[in-house]
Amino acid sequence: MSFLVKNLPLFFTIFFLMFNSSIAIYNIKNYGAKSDGKIDSSKAFMSAWGAACASTSPATIYIPQGSYLLKNAYFQGQTCKSKSITLRIDGTILAPSDYNINRDEENWIKFERVNGVSIYGGTLDGQATSLWACKKSSNNCPQGTMGLTFSNSSNINIIGLTSQNSQMFHILVDNCENVKLQGVKVSAPGNSPNTDGIHVQYSSRVTIMNSRIGTGDDCISIGPGTSNLWIENIACGPGHGISIGSLGWEVQEPGVQNVTVKTVTSTGTQNGLRVKTWARSSNAFVKDILFQHIVMTNVQNPIIIDQNYCPNNENCPHQGSGVKISDIKYRDIRGTSATEVAVKFDCSKKYPCSGISLEDVNLSYKNQPAEASCANAGGRAFGFEKPNSCL
Repeated sequence: MSFLVKNLPLFFTIFFLMFNSSIAIYNIKNYGAKSDGKIDSSKAFMSAWGAACASTSPATIYIPQGSYLLKNAYFQGQTCKSKSITLRIDGTILAPSDYNINRDEENWIKFERVNGVSIYGGTLDGQATSLWACKKSSNNCPQGTMGLTFSNSSNINIIGLTSQNSQMFHILVDNCENVKLQGVKVSAPGNSPNTDGIHVQYSSRVTIMNSRIGTGDDCISIGPGTSNLWIENIACGPGHGISIGSLGWEVQEPGVQNVTVKTVTSTGTQNGLRVKTWARSSNAFVKDILFQHIVMTNVQNPIIIDQNYCPNNENCPHQGSGVKISDIKYRDIRGTSATEVAVKFDCSKKYPCSGISLEDVNLSYKNQPAEASCANAGGRAFGFEKPNSCL
């Protein structure tokens, strides 16, 4: 299938933007942006945003081909008159390669309190190689910045965007509603620390589809307060798989519910499908989760629930997780495990997992049936069973 056919929605959108006279277009070059990748274009980006934000009609910020150095940008939307702002990116936006420039910043590119913002195409390059090297060799390193953040926002579309080599999370969706990510590509080395591909928290009605994610941490991570999340057609690897959690750090913490993860391939990842909670008191919960049509290739922990997460036995010694896990369905999960135990349910002694169901699970280890391990887990298995269920 040709590139044009596969990207028809993007081409139609660009065609519409270019020829619809009712849409105001703001080219960042007209505001002083330089495409050499060396001169900071932050002021040009902010000026273009200010003009688009003040528009009383739909507006488009256009980033032409070339490389644009952006120190950092905070796009505020609470005073915007335009109800539809599109960033059409044909070029590459570069973060500073010197991690000290943004040492005191939490975010590189942040949209806050925006409504109706769409991003089409383009590449975000965090240029984080030097920070990762610092973290491996020294303790005197900054934590790093999030790549692209949407906070307290609604009606967001991120289509056809590439994010690579972010200092920390590539894309963060925080306290948002009605967000669609489609055709996204995330890439970072498998040994890059804390470079989650897409992290969702305190958000509802988020859809992540048709995306390829390879990174040094979770391909997709699901934090507290997430509901009505749909994940479909994802290629994951390298990375730590698709993870719910870690949850339960706070005593008062909202739960995760109504999550669907389907048609995912995990290749060479640390985990396939993981639920992880701290071994400490909390009123959080995980319920109504469906994992379906998942293919594992050489995955270390294809199916895992870990409710005794307590790194280095700090902050949670001798405690049990208060997170209640219930009604998790695993359907049509198949492939190969890199370890003998392919299914591991290590649930809370205080609140055992309930309502777990396994249907048509076929996981092997070195051409032999893998094993399953259960602790404090209740549920049932039916259909094809390999490994034999321990529920």
